Amino acid sequence: MDIQDQTDIFHLTAKYPNFAELSNALYERELQLLANSNISDPALLKRKIKGLSYHVRNAAMHLLSGDSPIDVDVHNGSWQAKQAAKCPINTQDTDKTIKWYIENARYGAVVAVYVEHLGEEHIELDSIDMMASDRLHLNKFGWFSKSGEYFEIVPKQTRYLLLKPTKAILIAACSGHRWTPKGRAIPRALSLRELLLSTDIDWKTYK
Repeated sequence: MDIQDQTDIFHLTAKYPNFAELSNALYERELQLLANSNISDPALLKRKIKGLSYHVRNAAMHLLSGDSPIDVDVHNGSWQAKQAAKCPINTQDTDKTIKWYIENARYGAVVAVYVEHLGEEHIELDSIDMMASDRLHLNKFGWFSKSGEYFEIVPKQTRYLLLKPTKAILIAACSGHRWTPKGRAIPRALSLRELLLSTDIDWKTYK
């Protein structure tokens, strides 16, 4: 670590008292994920490790400085919010979803995708990276219609649905909430990418 890095960390720690602890939690989780990943290309793994410090620092800084209705758990590097008894997709309406995406779709916009696999449910954050007149392409999941229908090949016994973002939907996604047929399940840990996306949400626009 050079003098500039030490200076930057000193200033960030002074501004955000929990910065070091949160960064450490994020580092530990990301390194564990990389260690258990299926990446076979040494060059790709090297690039990911090289960029880790920048992304962790960026995520930690935004998690601690953002104007969010969710609490940050600095010990686990995650958002924490009260979990609903059921996945909050029962408020979704196809016509309202279409209207929302016609009016609000833009490149880079953070959106939410409902994922159901073998009865387990959760909501993931993704972002729009391509748009057509009747459909949207998300960075991770691929093509959806503006009504939420998925256009790609779906893994067996899995369902994807693009949701109209609401405060309840986004809180559930940010907090990693999961549900099984028996009820609430242990929340999943968001990837660093999803955490970074969560810091781009403009909460003032959601009710």
